[in-house]
Amino acid sequence: MVHGQAILPQRTLIIFDEIQECNEALNTLKYFCENAAEYAVASAGSLLGVAMSRGNSFPVGKVDFLQLNPICFSEFLSAVDPKLFSLLESINQIEPLPDIFFNPLIDKLKMFFICGGMPEAVVTLLEKQDVERTQQVLQNIINAYALDFSKHAENKEVPKINHLWSSIPSQLARDNKKFLYQSVRNGARAREFEDALLWLSHAGLVHRIFRITKPGLPISAYDDLTAFKLYLIDVGLLRRLSLLDPIAVKEGHRLFTEFKGALSENYVLQHLIANFEGIPRYWTSGNQAEVDFLIQVKNEIIPIEVKSDENIRSKSLTVYHNLYQPTVRIRYSLKNLKKDDGLINIPLFMVDYTEKLLGLA
Repeated sequence: MVHGQAILPQRTLIIFDEIQECNEALNTLKYFCENAAEYAVASAGSLLGVAMSRGNSFPVGKVDFLQLNPICFSEFLSAVDPKLFSLLESINQIEPLPDIFFNPLIDKLKMFFICGGMPEAVVTLLEKQDVERTQQVLQNIINAYALDFSKHAENKEVPKINHLWSSIPSQLARDNKKFLYQSVRNGARAREFEDALLWLSHAGLVHRIFRITKPGLPISAYDDLTAFKLYLIDVGLLRRLSLLDPIAVKEGHRLFTEFKGALSENYVLQHLIANFEGIPRYWTSGNQAEVDFLIQVKNEIIPIEVKSDENIRSKSLTVYHNLYQPTVRIRYSLKNLKKDDGLINIPLFMVDYTEKLLGLA
C-alpha cells in the first residue's frame, strides 16, 4: 500500500507485430487470456490480413479491438504548428477567427491534403520536407494494397477488386457521385461486382455511404441499398490515386475544388467517421436536392453539406430544412466560423471540433 492505494502487480508486456501473418500466433491470444493472465499482450496487424485470414479459427471473446484511423487534421496540426493547434483547442464560442490565424490554418490544411493521414506519409512530409518522397510513400502504400488484393482475395475476385479500386476517382468526379457499376466496366452489373465491393469494404479500404430518402431513426433503417457513394479511407491516398499533382497547393483553392470537390468530401467523411459513432449517409429528394452527409448524434439527425469553393449557397440544405425542420444544420467550407439561424458554418480545418461546436450551438 502507498498512501492508502494498492500497488497493482507488475505484468510483462508482449507485443506481436504483423500478427495477421501467423494464424497460430493469433490463436495463442485465447490461451494467454485463459492461462497466462500475468502477461499483457498487445498485437498489431493489418485489418486487411486479419479480416481476410484463411485460418481455421479466431479467439472470439478473448480479444479487445482498437481501430486506428488515419491521422486526423488536428493531430497533424499539433505537430506542424502547436500554437495554431492550441488556438483551436481553446475555442469556446462560435464566432469568426481572426484572419491572422484563419489564413495560416488554410495553408496547413493544404499541406494535409498532400500527405493525408497515413503515418509514414505525414512523417515524410513534416520531418523530411520532401513532397516528392511523400508522393512515393503514398504510391508505395497503393502498390502494397494491390499486392494484398492478390494475397488475400480469391483469385477470381482480384481483377474485379482492382477494377473497382481504380474506378473510385472517376466515380467521385461526377456531379452526384453515385456509384455506377457500368463506370467500372462497360456492361458491368451489381451481381458481378458485389463480392469484390464487399471485400474492399470489409478490408477497411473504402467507405460505402448509402442513400436514404427519409431521415428517420435509427438512420440505418432507411438505407437504400441500391444507391451509394464510395470513398477511400484517406484523402491523401485519393489524391495520389487520382494523380492530382501537389503543385495544386500553390494554385489558390484548386486542391479543394478539383474533380467536383471530391477531395474535400473524402476529407470531411474520414473525420466524421473518426469522431462520431456509425457511418454517415446521404440524402436525396429526386432530382431536386442532395445533402452530402447525414449523421446521427444520439437521437438527432444532422444534415451536412461540404462546400469547397467560394459559392457557399446551400440550396439542398434549404430544401431539407423546409421538409424536416432540423434543429441544426452544418456547412463545412472555406469560410469562417459562424452560426446563423440554425446553420453552423464550420471551416474545413475544424471538422475535428464538430462535436464540441454542436455543444456550443
